[in-house]
This record gives sequence, structure tokens and C-alpha cells, in this order.
Amino acid sequence: MDGAGPLRMSGANRRVLVTGGAGFIGSHLCRRLLDEGCEVLAFDNLLTGHLSNLQALLGHPRFSFDHYDVTNFLYVDGSLDAILHFASPASPADFERLPIQILKVGSLGTHKALGLARAKGARFLLASTSECYGDPLVSPQPESYLGNVNPVGIRGVYDEAKRFAEAMTMAYHRHHGIEARIVRIFNTFGPRMQVDDGRAIPNFFTQAIRGDDVTVFGDGAQTRSICYVDDLVEGVWRLLNADYVGPVNIGSDAEISMLNLAQRIIALCGSKSRVVHRPLPPDDPKVRRPDISLARKELGWSPQISAEEGLRRTRDYFLEALSP
Repeated sequence: MDGAGPLRMSGANRRVLVTGGAGFIGSHLCRRLLDEGCEVLAFDNLLTGHLSNLQALLGHPRFSFDHYDVTNFLYVDGSLDAILHFASPASPADFERLPIQILKVGSLGTHKALGLARAKGARFLLASTSECYGDPLVSPQPESYLGNVNPVGIRGVYDEAKRFAEAMTMAYHRHHGIEARIVRIFNTFGPRMQVDDGRAIPNFFTQAIRGDDVTVFGDGAQTRSICYVDDLVEGVWRLLNADYVGPVNIGSDAEISMLNLAQRIIALCGSKSRVVHRPLPPDDPKVRRPDISLARKELGWSPQISAEEGLRRTRDYFLEALSP
């Protein structure tokens, strides 16, 4: 669907709100927006985000942070040009630990953020997810694939929260005419991931660096496609400035098995850890690989940083994060 044309966010006097701004991806987005000359407001309730992720930005003349839960009434004084809604716990470990909070930020938080976008005449970009596809029966997954999601399973709280958020975003776009963008984010990794995140790459690095057994669920044949965070942020930036509503898949289309990934991380860390296998969690996707032909066509985007280079950078981050 076509919007009303590029926003041209670069340059002075552009004011942007990032919800979930202290999170892994949100903090990288804040940095990029500042580099592009924007004034950036970051909101985060610090449930899974960390203020340390924004340490280098605190005190910047065009940056401000508010410890705030966006499921509450959302108000910003002054103008806003764009809202990037990235607030949500996103780790599988959170699906059992924080199910109600995930559902609330996907529904109430999205509603509040869309209402603010409408009031301010701001462009709204929703961070959606590859989880919308569930355990896909089609690979790679194009944006036209409607998914294979278990709404009452453990993962359903996140899957359905994001699917609802997409539906609400499109309703506000169609009914209220707000400028909307939807990005479906596939597996992303890099510096500022939480050590105890619960996702595969942080788990593998943490276990390998500590010399612990590296846990692989199932036989490890299930695949993911891993994208370095700088590439992801570039894709989000291009979508924000494009005249395509979406949804648009952003992620790497290079597939890797979980067993292979664990072995590569062990080798990269020079670790003596051994791989141990644990039962596969319910509804764990067997494949996860995006069709990124739409991103190439509409955004001129494709990943530029190899998995090898991204993993080296991420190893260095975890070595520092885990140092005594």
C-alpha cells in the first residue's frame, strides 16, 4: 500500500519518539536517529531494557529519556514527526515470565502510541516480528504468508500481541489516515543483548565464554536466519523514510541450523564447552527464513555485514560484559 511520500527524516528539527528506547534494538535506533540529526525522546519502563544501553547518549543535547510505561496514558509536549513503537519483551524466556505485560504492551501500548501519532500527525512505525508467521509451513516466508500460529500456546502471547498490533496499526492507517509503517523483524543479534536474554545467541556466547555446556534444544536441526543489528537498523531507517506501508520483512536470508551456530560460537570463543541437547520447547519453529525480495525492491536494502563479522563483534561485547 502506498503512503503519502517520503518523510525525509534526516536533518534538524525532526523530533522522534522511540518506545522501548532502552532495549537492545531501541537503543541502537536512538543512536542512529541522533546521527541523522533528529531530536530523540526515548520511553522505557526498564522491564527488560537497561539504562546502561543509553549511557553514551545521556547528556546529548538532542536526547532525552523518560522512565515510563507506554501502556498508560501517553502524552508528549510539543510536536512529533515520528513514533517508532519498539516497546515489548521479546525473548522466549519472557513468554512464560511476562505474558501479561507482553499482551498489554502489544495491545494497550500500541493503542496509546497510535493515539499519540494521530494527535501529533506523526508517522508511526511498528516493530512487528517474524513470530507472526508462527511455525511456518512455507519457507522462506514472504509477507503474504498468513502464518501458522498457535494462539493458546506459550508463544502465543507474543505472536498474537504482534499480530493484533499490526491489525490495529492498519486500522488507524485506513480509518484515521495516519502514516503507518510495519517492519517484521527476524532474528537479530549484536552488542547490548542481555546476558540472560534466553535467546540462542546470548545463551551460546554466555555458556561458551564461561566454559559451561552449551544447550541446544532438540537435535539442533531447526534453523534461523541471523541478522546483525546494524543491518536491521539500516532497514528500519529506510522503511521510516520510504513511501511503503508494509509489512516488510527485515532480516538475513542466510539460514543456519542451531547446532551449527552453537559449534561456530564455541570455536569463535576458543572454548572447551561441549554441546548438550535438551527437549525442544512447545511450538518452537522448525524453520525461520525471510523472503526479503520486497525489502530489496522497495527499500533497496539487503544485509551487508556477514554472520562471521557480526558474530566476532558480538563475541567481543560478551567478553567485556562477562568480564569480572
